[in-house]
Amino acid sequence: MADFRLRDHESYEAMLAGMGLEPLGTWWLPGIRKAATARRLLAAATDAEPAAAPAEAARLVLGGGREFLLAFGGPHAPRGSLRESWRRVRIRATDPVAALAALLTAPDPDPRCLLLASPDGDTMAGTTPGRGAARVTGADSAPAGTLTVAPDGDTTAGTAPGRGPVPVTGADHASPGSRSAVADGGSVAGAVAGGSRLLVLGGVGARIDRAAEDAARESVEEGAAAWARLLDAAADPGRAVLGAWAENLAPHPGLPQDVRRDLLLRFPELTGQLPPAEFVAAVLALPDSEARLRAVEWKPGLTPAQWTRLIRAADTERERWLLTHIAAGRRIMLAEEDCALLAGDPSPRVRAEAVGLSGLPERHAVALAEDPDPDVRAGACRVAWPVLPAARREALLADEAPRVRTEALLRHHEDRPLSREAFAREALPERVIETCRLAPDLVRHLLATGDARRRAALAGNPRLDPATVARLGEDSDDGVRRAVSVRADLTEEQRSAVRADIDPSVMSHTLPWVEDLHEDPDAMRRLAASSHLLVRRSVARARRLPPDVVHRLARDPDHVVQLFLAESCEDAPADMLLRVWTWWTGSLSSPGRPRTHPNFPREGLLRYAEDLHGRMRRLALDDPQAPAELVARFARDRDPEVRYRAAEDPRLPVADAARLAEDPDDSVRAVVLRNRHLPASVLAARLCDPESAVEAVRNPGIPPYVLRAMAAACRALPA
Repeated sequence: MADFRLRDHESYEAMLAGMGLEPLGTWWLPGIRKAATARRLLAAATDAEPAAAPAEAARLVLGGGREFLLAFGGPHAPRGSLRESWRRVRIRATDPVAALAALLTAPDPDPRCLLLASPDGDTMAGTTPGRGAARVTGADSAPAGTLTVAPDGDTTAGTAPGRGPVPVTGADHASPGSRSAVADGGSVAGAVAGGSRLLVLGGVGARIDRAAEDAARESVEEGAAAWARLLDAAADPGRAVLGAWAENLAPHPGLPQDVRRDLLLRFPELTGQLPPAEFVAAVLALPDSEARLRAVEWKPGLTPAQWTRLIRAADTERERWLLTHIAAGRRIMLAEEDCALLAGDPSPRVRAEAVGLSGLPERHAVALAEDPDPDVRAGACRVAWPVLPAARREALLADEAPRVRTEALLRHHEDRPLSREAFAREALPERVIETCRLAPDLVRHLLATGDARRRAALAGNPRLDPATVARLGEDSDDGVRRAVSVRADLTEEQRSAVRADIDPSVMSHTLPWVEDLHEDPDAMRRLAASSHLLVRRSVARARRLPPDVVHRLARDPDHVVQLFLAESCEDAPADMLLRVWTWWTGSLSSPGRPRTHPNFPREGLLRYAEDLHGRMRRLALDDPQAPAELVARFARDRDPEVRYRAAEDPRLPVADAARLAEDPDDSVRAVVLRNRHLPASVLAARLCDPESAVEAVRNPGIPPYVLRAMAAACRALPA
């Protein structure tokens, strides 16, 4: 018989074709419980569930059709697939039941960990280790009786309806893994090759419900036993599980401090998960400067005082240099004495970065313009030029280092026109087109070259004369006209006259010149009435706005204007926030908005409990008057957004929490796995599953002694 294992040189599609299967659609199957659920149910049913014949399993899975769900696991799973992924497939054979049964009796003990499910996912089939009782089934797939397998596997005896004992002997001395026909046309299932058994589980949803009810009745002793089993498994839970533990244990509130310290010494890159105050203390305790730098590199939200502690504790020149570089890039406003200390550092690399510090006093910037290191002088040109004396400016324009002269010329020509000849001679960077004051001959040259990219840069130059701006506003290139349309010096009449095609679906950013006017109420009134949607979007990003501006923008025809108002403006009105909620649930930059906005309505939301729209229905639980019974009802809602809202409610019944741990939706499972009331048996099992351990390890209900054992296991991971 053919071996259908996936070889290194084969594709997934080739393997399916060799199995006589046709893939349908993608891996993503909403509403279907994950394959990991089937594996857990099969493992739990090993001793209690009678084995099934391959033909019976095939009939139940196919349900009279040709389509079913297929999942793989183990070392021969398709590259890039996940253990929890189902794929909808169609069997091509004329006799689909026989063909599928043949797949289930491959000569191997199935190294792919093959799983099958009916198209709705409520019937699942797969092999499990061990041998158990087989059974006889009639042609209609109903249980016909119980079989006993003889020790030699050659003879079985059982009962069939209305027939009494029926001996079944393999004519060709078939192995216990084969099936033999019985007199009434049913089929026999015994152990399959390699000592595994084929099980079919029907009514998966009902099984999960019963298991959840049982888990909810878990006693203290049963919970302790579940944690004891986890401690046994912690000796070797697998690299994937250990990795998930290690990456998420550090910020756990129940982790003992001494354990956290040891864990972070072993994995310093994890310190970034801690709150800022704990983070700084943990970083300063690290003995290795490279480890401290890796931790700080990605940590946002540190205060100037915390940055001061880190920089002053640096014990190498490289560490001071890189910390100063990061602080300058994030525009950290360090204290004057700290800036002075870095500006006078013995290392030229540190001084070069100190030039860019937001809190650097003017006198230090002027002094750095005379630094012996050219990189420091070049940086000083960028920040100190306006306050430098004329003699120092001339010296920098004639500096022996080309990079210093370039930076000096860029600042010099912000006020004095740059000619075409000087532009070519000095080999200045292209950004001069957008920032410098350009002489008429250079402007004419740029307009005549036919280079749309250069003309677009020119269109953004704030120092252009009105005639050039008008000419660029009629340019043949869309990008050039768009650049003109967002200039700060245009009147609204001029702006509306520029034919700029703006795709409202393209991501947009706040226009810097509009942001500079956010504190000017009159400017906001004027710009909120602009015909240009990028201008209106930029106004909507203001933190506070006059009531009349808010009223206008809240009814803007551009949905993104309303979205930005909901995300950024503290004055956004409740009715608009509710309207935005119908199509937006939050972004990475503003998670939770508009629902977490202070003005979002809370009273009266119970009226949405019966709404046809799931996103509106979930709001009912935000009403202070929402009863606890509604949580349980929403935990069984058809919409995953509604179930998610129920899963994060502290009133969620324990049985529902256990059931939602097997929810088809990833986000629902993730939030319920962090529910502190989850039964220990459920939580402990998920902690040992690489697919769920990442979320489960964040559960605050894990006892400290268990956390200690998990952390100890993590320390065995290689660096």
